Amino acid sequence: MNFRKYGIAAALAFVPLVAGCSKTGDISTAGGVGITAIRTSCPEVAVPAGTGDITLFNPATSQDASAIDVTATITDVRSTCNDSGANVLTNITFNVEARRSKADGARDVTFPYFITVVRGGSAVTAKRIGHATVHFAAGQLRAQVSAQGATSINRAAATIPQDIRDKITQKRKAGQADAAVDPLSEPDVQQAIQRATFEALVGFQLTEDQLKYNATR
Repeated sequence: MNFRKYGIAAALAFVPLVAGCSKTGDISTAGGVGITAIRTSCPEVAVPAGTGDITLFNPATSQDASAIDVTATITDVRSTCNDSGANVLTNITFNVEARRSKADGARDVTFPYFITVVRGGSAVTAKRIGHATVHFAAGQLRAQVSAQGATSINRAAATIPQDIRDKITQKRKAGQADAAVDPLSEPDVQQAIQRATFEALVGFQLTEDQLKYNATR
């Protein structure tokens, strides 16, 4: 699954443990209402804006370009989703690609990362912190390591209520009062869809200073 960048960076930086995901279509219509999209209860997997890169300095109190020690980037984010049970399960894999400024001797550098579930675009329901350790061999400037995480949410929470589903898929005939009204534009439908929509986000667990550096560099 391809990922897109999100703009909810700082809000995710200091929260707690994990949930979210699914797979088969949630709404499928066979004519009459002009709806061709199929909704899935699997969360969209993404990297929040400003959390996909991390920069370490030496000394740590400096943010000068000459003090950059190690940089790393999250790449190749992929996910698989299983919604066959009561819980919708998503497994997420990604790479951490790192580069150091000096290739003196062998060195290990550990980067903290989070896997977070967001409901309705803003509510963090769970968060888990993991650690990815990159090993640089002596004389090596670049290295990478693979990492992974998982989310789980209650399937019922990621399912649109039946009355809202019926409202969306109701057949309408020309001339009826509601024929020209898009059901997806109605507030109660929009709210129900939003409540049932989850996102699984992965990024580096950054300090406030690191977040500010990413935002201003």
